[in-house]
Amino acid sequence: MSRGLFACIGLCLTLTPLLYYGLAVFSSWKFFKQAKPGSSRKREFTPPVSVLKPVKGVDPGAYANFASLCTQDYPSYEIVFCIDGPDDPNYSVIQELRNDFPETRIRVLFGSHSTATNDKVAKLARLSEEAEHEYLVINDSDVRVRPDYLRTLVAPLADPKTGAVTCFYLQSEDDTVTQSLQTVSMVSDFYAGCLTDWKLEGVKFTLGPTIATTRERLAEFGGYESIDDRPADDLLVGQLIAAQGYKIGLLPYCIDVVADYGSVSDLLQKRLRWIIEMRSIRPWGHFGLFFTQGILWWAFAIAIDPRREIAFGYFGLYLVMRVAMTWVIGIRGLGRTELWGKLWMIPVWDAAALCLWVASFVVQSFRWRGGEYQIRDGFLLAVKAKAAPIEAAVMHEVPTASE
Repeated sequence: MSRGLFACIGLCLTLTPLLYYGLAVFSSWKFFKQAKPGSSRKREFTPPVSVLKPVKGVDPGAYANFASLCTQDYPSYEIVFCIDGPDDPNYSVIQELRNDFPETRIRVLFGSHSTATNDKVAKLARLSEEAEHEYLVINDSDVRVRPDYLRTLVAPLADPKTGAVTCFYLQSEDDTVTQSLQTVSMVSDFYAGCLTDWKLEGVKFTLGPTIATTRERLAEFGGYESIDDRPADDLLVGQLIAAQGYKIGLLPYCIDVVADYGSVSDLLQKRLRWIIEMRSIRPWGHFGLFFTQGILWWAFAIAIDPRREIAFGYFGLYLVMRVAMTWVIGIRGLGRTELWGKLWMIPVWDAAALCLWVASFVVQSFRWRGGEYQIRDGFLLAVKAKAAPIEAAVMHEVPTASE
């Protein structure tokens, strides 16, 4: 094979990520052409709902986050919190909430009654068991929602073939470079992958900040108790419900989350945890990210043919496709017009994402909610205790209570 032919074949192979970008643009365009939530008569489906809130640590804007659930345009629902105990600082926030919204049914459970590694899932196991209603909405503590939230999320469950519903989420504010970088990464990278999956194989996952489902759907795979030592519980719930033959509804609807990190380092630690969890749950999909790394394949193209026109031509095509993805998903689809001023961050994020992907094959542990963890054989293991041993022992000896 002549050197020229080898170079030509090599350059053609370097177009692989650009083909993926094209598929992502097409998939995203098709997705957002669907009817917007609220246009369907199914919104009249409003069964009583239990909103489950596992809480660990006080998030920024905690009161406003919780209060947004107390102003729902929904006929009957309760909010059930699970916190560590009456000394938890969240308890005073919840008490203030009760005083300000006496018409909203708010309950508090103290402790998970479990020693599982994944504290959030252990709390969700108890919450789902003690919820009053069949229909459940699992909602993270950093989420802030609009009054149509419950009505929108629960409506698709009127279809008995739908086992769970989830939706997009973006930060409520982009005041810092770190926050802007997170928004750009979600829109241009993470959601592009989600929507490509939607087009190719259907949605077989749920996104953690919001999941709507039922007790029955959870019970069919064993409930949260069966995954309380597993990582990425949000993805797993959707995966396990889909495995029972049910549809997972991904809505063209976006909620707000309040950033819980203060620096680029914090953000990268959070995203490293995500990608390590992805590696454990979807190893082949994780490896397949190799073919979506435009920055890496641009370097390959330059190595094969270092001519200036190749370098600038490839980078130009890469940038056009990445901007198109961001526009279709973030600006046209989710209405975040402020992204126009942040498009320059796309290559910055892609370089960081490439480093995180490489690191995920080497790094064995990650930080999460004040603890350090590893994933071994698909299970989450604590490397460092989240509390001092004496404190932990005391917490296990003192019986927890429900208020």
